[in-house]
Amino acid sequence: MSPAPGRGSGDPVPRVQGRELRARGKRTLARLLDAGAAVFADRGYHAARVDDIVKAAKTSHGTFYLYFSSKQDLFRAVAVEVAAEMADLARDLPALEPDDASTEAALRDWLDRFGSLYRRHGAFIRTWTEAEIADSEIGAIGNDLVAQFSRELARRVRTAAPDLDPGVTAFALVSMIERTNYLVQGRRLRVDSNETVPTVAAAMIAALHGRRRSPVAP
Repeated sequence: MSPAPGRGSGDPVPRVQGRELRARGKRTLARLLDAGAAVFADRGYHAARVDDIVKAAKTSHGTFYLYFSSKQDLFRAVAVEVAAEMADLARDLPALEPDDASTEAALRDWLDRFGSLYRRHGAFIRTWTEAEIADSEIGAIGNDLVAQFSRELARRVRTAAPDLDPGVTAFALVSMIERTNYLVQGRRLRVDSNETVPTVAAAMIAALHGRRRSPVAP
């Protein structure tokens, strides 16, 4: 990721001209990030302009360039924030022990949280997929996120189903979770949203333990 002006790599709070942002600066930054996420989601990566972003943020071009060098730089910052939220969720993934009501209920709760997060950021994530064509660094952020999700799942697979290849199994499960939400949120998959979470949870347990159970009732 290319840091914004004055921002050190990995520093979650940008600095302007070498100084830590104060409360007002943090509020301005938050407005720019929120406006950027909304404009990119609405207009797409290529069509979005800095002019659109500053209008949505109700600020000036001069203020924008205090924080970001370009729309690409802002896009990377939003992508990093979204990826951080999803990485935190990945670390909260419950154990996937042999299927029982408590295991599936915990997994269903986690999948529900994943769906809520995806609903908040789904439009931006779809734009992110488009942006990967134009900026390999943005694609790398997404690849790192998939890798982190896969590592967290692989750790649990290794304990819950040691007879399965943890890496391949984890990648398959991540793909199922992400693509299901992507297609449902984009209205490309016409399913009852109330059935999605318990069905995916039951499918994951069945895939790991070789048994099929009815989804646990909400």
